[in-house]
Amino acid sequence: MIAATSLFLLRHAEVEARYQRIFGGRIDMDLSPRGHEQAAALARYLQPKRFDAGYCSPMKRVQQTVAPLVKAGLPVPTAMENLREVDFGDWTGLGWEEVRARFNVSPFQWLHQLEAAAIPNAECAKTFRARVEPCLREILAAHPGQNVAIACHGGVIRMVLSILLELPLSKMAGFEIEYASLTEIHCSPHKAEVQLLNFTPWRDVRTSEAGSVQ
Repeated sequence: MIAATSLFLLRHAEVEARYQRIFGGRIDMDLSPRGHEQAAALARYLQPKRFDAGYCSPMKRVQQTVAPLVKAGLPVPTAMENLREVDFGDWTGLGWEEVRARFNVSPFQWLHQLEAAAIPNAECAKTFRARVEPCLREILAAHPGQNVAIACHGGVIRMVLSILLELPLSKMAGFEIEYASLTEIHCSPHKAEVQLLNFTPWRDVRTSEAGSVQ
């Protein structure tokens, strides 16, 4: 019997203020001061956990989130170009209300719009999946029965969930994936089980001055 591989999907921490509530996608932005605090909290929470391997997006917001994790003992992650965030095409750099005004569509429907290939010059869900899925399959094949951290983006995490749960990407709109959150999935050859979804140590865990988890 092949042991399940445990994937720990980590979203990057909060980005700088000018890019919040913006369809950032391919924009290579920095973390905010609060984002650095969130990343440090995530690192403290994960420090007792043993990881066999790590992978990450090459984008700055992910690299800055990963830095304190590596200091806390996470294996230096392998950057995979195809784990970068989805390209939002003509929505890139626009705020939610700007999207509503310019395109007459609810920005909350962005996953449905990707699935319908309805965002001008953006990656559609099919193209997005075509670059993310080979990364996922490569990681699973390389680490049977191991604990693997994957630091990436909200869109990528939703795509991974879509692939593993065999559900349309648009259905992932029901899952909130917050900044510096942890989602854990156990993957065996015949099924995937979500063990933890959107857990945010910076908010959901209280740490005493001595550093112990309460």
